[in-house]
Amino acid sequence: MLTHLTEITIFIFGLCVGSFMNVCIYRLPTSKSIINPARSICPDCGNIIKFYDNIPVLSYLWLKGKCRYCNSPIAFRYLLVELIGGFFALCIYFKFGITIEAFVYYVLITSLLVITFIDIDHQIIPDVITLPGIPIFFFASFALTAITYKDSLLGIVAGGGSLLLIAVIYNLITKKEGVGGGDIKLLAMLGAALGWKGVLFTIFVASAIGTIVGIILMLRTQKGLKLAVPFGPFLSMGAIIYIFFGAGIINWYLN
Repeated sequence: MLTHLTEITIFIFGLCVGSFMNVCIYRLPTSKSIINPARSICPDCGNIIKFYDNIPVLSYLWLKGKCRYCNSPIAFRYLLVELIGGFFALCIYFKFGITIEAFVYYVLITSLLVITFIDIDHQIIPDVITLPGIPIFFFASFALTAITYKDSLLGIVAGGGSLLLIAVIYNLITKKEGVGGGDIKLLAMLGAALGWKGVLFTIFVASAIGTIVGIILMLRTQKGLKLAVPFGPFLSMGAIIYIFFGAGIINWYLN
């Protein structure tokens, strides 16, 4: 009984985090403060949303996905992000329990989810997440058991440095920007959090998934190599896969 109550509490906590993630996804690309105003506002009619209309998941279902005042539709993504926040909160709990590792990795995952949706919409990765994330996750490595601070330092160099080298070489050959600066900072942050093994795994998985998705999109849109696909979501996906399955996949591959 106590176990189920803990799981329900963690899931609800994750839903609330998902609601805050929605605020970040909406405000960060426009350089708006994520804490002021504290209350959410309908982007169509400008009315302040009441607290009882801002309860994760329940309010969306109660209002049938529409604003109470102007009846404008509320994007399904808001509900989806809240559910994802709750889902990963439970996944982290099942994987790490209630530990320092659980807190650090959940912060990392929620940051990656915000980055993913922003990169999909605007093709940018906010520096306000990645730049502070590099030192924050480096210092967090002192409290983690999976990596040491040396692994974290090597991860920063291997992550940011490798992608920077690829970007320079690509630019020299094609005279075009192939890798954005945001991706480089993101990979440096991932290196700080996951260490050099994690960042190499992330690059490999992200490249594989990105290549497959890129080919599919090019065939469907018939735009050929001119199609620009944001790389941030794939890096995020690779990092999340590493957090939950990386050690097992690496051991399986080596054996």
